[in-house]
Amino acid sequence: MTVTGTGNAPDVVDVVALGESMVTFLPSRPGRLADVPAFHRSIGGAESNVACALAAAGHTTRWVSRVGADGFGDHLVEAIGAYGVDVSYVRRDPARPTGVYFRTAGDRAGDTHEVAYYRAGSAASAMSPAGVDLNAVRAGRVLHLSGITAALSPGCLDLLRELTAPRPNRPLISFDVNHRPGLWGEAYGPEVLLDLARRADIVFVGEDEAEEAWGITGGPVALREALPEPDLVVVKQGAQGAVALPAVRGQSCRWGGTGGRDGTPQSPGCETTPRPAATAPALKVDVVATTGAGDAFAAGFLSATLRGLPLTARLRHGHLAAATTLTTPGDLAPPPPRPLADRLAALDDPAWGRLRLGPGWTAADAEAAEEARTP
Repeated sequence: MTVTGTGNAPDVVDVVALGESMVTFLPSRPGRLADVPAFHRSIGGAESNVACALAAAGHTTRWVSRVGADGFGDHLVEAIGAYGVDVSYVRRDPARPTGVYFRTAGDRAGDTHEVAYYRAGSAASAMSPAGVDLNAVRAGRVLHLSGITAALSPGCLDLLRELTAPRPNRPLISFDVNHRPGLWGEAYGPEVLLDLARRADIVFVGEDEAEEAWGITGGPVALREALPEPDLVVVKQGAQGAVALPAVRGQSCRWGGTGGRDGTPQSPGCETTPRPAATAPALKVDVVATTGAGDAFAAGFLSATLRGLPLTARLRHGHLAAATTLTTPGDLAPPPPRPLADRLAALDDPAWGRLRLGPGWTAADAEAAEEARTP
């Protein structure tokens, strides 16, 4: 049960991620934005975060986007490329700027957390089906998208609808709902996210954001019922953990079922029996900041998916990847060495439940990490 390729394209990669990235300014100390005297420049963007994390984990990745013909655009392309991500299909826009944002040091959930976005009219908001190289976007085993892109402009929404439309040899579509209420205008709203999610193969969605965006309550089962088409729905439940719910009847040969999304016959070796849901409790983590943890979870899960690991292991690798970001102040953090991640993901349930991770845990060897478990 592994992800299939997309053909004989010479530039095929493991994962293509499309979406806006912005230059992020992190505060030099805690406090209100009005009081912070200086900021440290970094990078941030849901899709590029996933691409960078997967590249750091040893996968071939490509980021497709649009940035301004300015210094901030230069920084984004250079910084993301430094992770080993292919940035050759990022277009420069001489008429629109690169987006930037500032945030406080506190977690998103805190009352004092502030974020100031300067992205209206950004270069990325001008993306459209005619404005990107669709062949380069589709030349991946997995295409990772997010609902943030759909909210940037009508052209961006058209692009996501084009990329998620049924077609022969479509890459596996990974879609992170990433509902951001402040981005949606009056012309259309988060209901379009439900349509996009139903056109994807793997959907990542938080239980809380599903209630906020769509009014869906009732937990993972209710979400699975609202999203019958995707091959896999991964429901994130915060401190509780995550649940992966396969389709009752497979829709794609990548995951088992009666045929591909374009109606092509089932390939030899595809599974036809239903797969049970998988769960993985969240890890105990000494949290530094939560920004980017959802992107890291998606990257860890997709990495394990590309390796053909079982569902429970995919969820655990998602939690481990999220823990790297939770224990650092920025949006991105180096992933744990694969031998360490594999060893921790293979712990029995009691040992997994005792595991506690803090800042610097990825630098420890496997033995030291296991010794860090609380009794």
